Amino acid sequence: MPPPLRLNAVAFISPQNHPILIRTFQKGDELKYHYIAHTSLDVIEERTNGPTKSNECYLGLLYAMDDIAAYGYITPLKVKIVLALPLTDSVVRDAEVIMTFKALHLAYYHASSNPFLRLYNTPASVGSAKWKCFRQKVDEISRAVGGMNVPS
Repeated sequence: MPPPLRLNAVAFISPQNHPILIRTFQKGDELKYHYIAHTSLDVIEERTNGPTKSNECYLGLLYAMDDIAAYGYITPLKVKIVLALPLTDSVVRDAEVIMTFKALHLAYYHASSNPFLRLYNTPASVGSAKWKCFRQKVDEISRAVGGMNVPS
């Protein structure tokens, strides 16, 4: 049986390509995962604006860089979700990645249903108390998927 997925980072990016939330689960690597999220946007744009448009939300493996594999998902409202997983010798099953994306999408959907939450504000507002439940839900999903402790 393959080991469970281990999430290094999750990024939610608005339709206007502004970061909504970039949550890292590795201490000291925040800037690296911001870079991965932004470079993933080029691949996502290429895949969604290409000659063959797909109605599927899951974009699959976007690219692999050093020790990280970036996977992409785009919601029907064009919010992009990027997962950064560590590159390992074990096989990463698409079904597990898709279920993780669907759980993250549902968490975002519930957070965006909150009438008091401003979704497309500056990234500095992500640290506000209004985003606390959303960050906690993302952390819960990370723990459930990888069985790891999530840093605060």
